[in-house]
Amino acid sequence: MDIDDERIRDAVNHTEILRPPKQSLSTFGTTNIYYYLVTKPAYAELVKDITETVVREGRVVAERPRIVTPYYLSRLEGFSLEAKRYFDMLTRTHGSNAPGLLYSYRNEPKELTIVSDDLLSVVNKLNAEIDKRADPLTSIIKGEDELWDVSLLKFIYEMTKSSLRDNLLQLGARGLLDTDASGIPVDARVRIDELFRKVSKGEVEPRELKDELDRWGLFEEYEDRFFTIFKKGR
Repeated sequence: MDIDDERIRDAVNHTEILRPPKQSLSTFGTTNIYYYLVTKPAYAELVKDITETVVREGRVVAERPRIVTPYYLSRLEGFSLEAKRYFDMLTRTHGSNAPGLLYSYRNEPKELTIVSDDLLSVVNKLNAEIDKRADPLTSIIKGEDELWDVSLLKFIYEMTKSSLRDNLLQLGARGLLDTDASGIPVDARVRIDELFRKVSKGEVEPRELKDELDRWGLFEEYEDRFFTIFKKGR
């Protein structure tokens, strides 16, 4: 095993979600989760009898989960050749139109503070502050200082896993997991209609809509409607 792989595995194994959010990820909207990621400082092993704790604050923004298919994933940019081969394997195993959920996240780091107190005491104070605010979407994560972002990714993974069942049930209850005769999920059609509205209002760039249509292989179907937007703008 590569030494970097070992460090990552150790960081994951030593990550603890001390206070998980009290709500799942929203099925039909954006979820904002505030986090405190507490670690012992990386230099703690070099300095004797140190009682300091590093506190990183930030926000993880989880976009509305989207229903996608292996075919759609294979057309996304930014993936390696190995990932593309994995998508091809999914297509062969489940079919090109098997629906699944794609979660998108954005990390917004805020502050980094070094507190002159031990980690347990810091956590207790943070818990008291959060209880006072009665905030259901604030979390405390204990991680590794040098690989704190790996600890954050583990937290995101755990949040996704715990929310998946409820998200699927709610989407299924609205029929959004169903696919049409072309193999396109109902939810994808809903998103495309939403993008058309936003482009018409100038809220998103036409390129975003064009890219979404291309990923589904639907540009020809929507081509007239797409160019009508520009005719209205004249």
